[in-house]
Amino acid sequence: MELPVMPPVDPMLARSVPQIPPDRCYEPKWDGFRAIVYRDGDDVEIGSRNTKPITRYFPEVVDAIRRELPARCVVDGEIVIATPDASSLDFEALLQRIHPADSRVRLLARETPAVLVAFDLLALGDDDLTGLPYTERRARLEASVPGTGPGVYRTPMTTDLAEAGRWFEVFEGAGLDGVVAKDPASTYQQGKRVMAKIKHERTADCVVAGYRTHKTDDRAIGSLLLGIYDDQGALASVGVTSSFPMARRRELFDELQPLVTDAADHPWTREAQAAGTRTPREAEGSRWNAGKDLSFTPLRPERVVEVKYDHMEGPRFRHTTQFVRWRPDRDPASCTYDQLDHPVRFSLGEVLAG
Repeated sequence: MELPVMPPVDPMLARSVPQIPPDRCYEPKWDGFRAIVYRDGDDVEIGSRNTKPITRYFPEVVDAIRRELPARCVVDGEIVIATPDASSLDFEALLQRIHPADSRVRLLARETPAVLVAFDLLALGDDDLTGLPYTERRARLEASVPGTGPGVYRTPMTTDLAEAGRWFEVFEGAGLDGVVAKDPASTYQQGKRVMAKIKHERTADCVVAGYRTHKTDDRAIGSLLLGIYDDQGALASVGVTSSFPMARRRELFDELQPLVTDAADHPWTREAQAAGTRTPREAEGSRWNAGKDLSFTPLRPERVVEVKYDHMEGPRFRHTTQFVRWRPDRDPASCTYDQLDHPVRFSLGEVLAG
């Protein structure tokens, strides 16, 4: 299709800052797939953060764009999926949509429909709006995109610092992961980190349950696999940490060898067998790359590490964690979910309603 007004857009990005800056325009930070939407009549294309097309994965969003966006426009936004009770975002369901089979995509589009949350208007009709200040683009977005659903919503925005602080605290309970601050006078600068993002940062003590070797050196640690004990005493797989210099990766490999254990004796293997599954979750294939080897070296769960994380997605860390320090003073059995901060529940519907 011929894209309206402009060639593929490289999305404007945000840099992390420790606190919400004053004198900005504030929006919730959505936890989904970044999407640049191009519409020209019935022709619709959706580009990802790296400009690759993701249109075919979201047929219900394409239908909504045709119903609810201007006939000729370019919109910056986020594709998200809600939990079955519509109370929170569900990133796991979103990941499942990146599937090679069209029949599977269309089934999931009916069972777990996605929506578009619009937060910037880059072109309207024949007009390229990227050179306008953010406040003018926002005004045009509000005037031309109803944004009340059912398939396209307009993200809330405030200039009140206190209100942004409240959003930062309570919107996490609906699955959002922070606040974005935008300079009201800023133009849309493609590929540059000119916005500010403020995300939750917390720490947790986790059991080191295994490791994967580095892709360039099989005697260096690529990532440590982390576990936390649940209420039944089972060691749940919660994520990984991998932020080590190469020299330290090689040292860690040698340090961890005395803890290497037979897979049959590892808690994840025993739990997988008890559940009737063939392999523990951490040895399963990747949803993004079916050919990727995700096997790991099991370790006796005796060492504890403290890591930084932003938020949880169900029982797991949403993103790769950051190593803080080893905790030889902690008993691995004390690494339970009770230590984690639990956000106050908040309705996703109230966020989308602005």
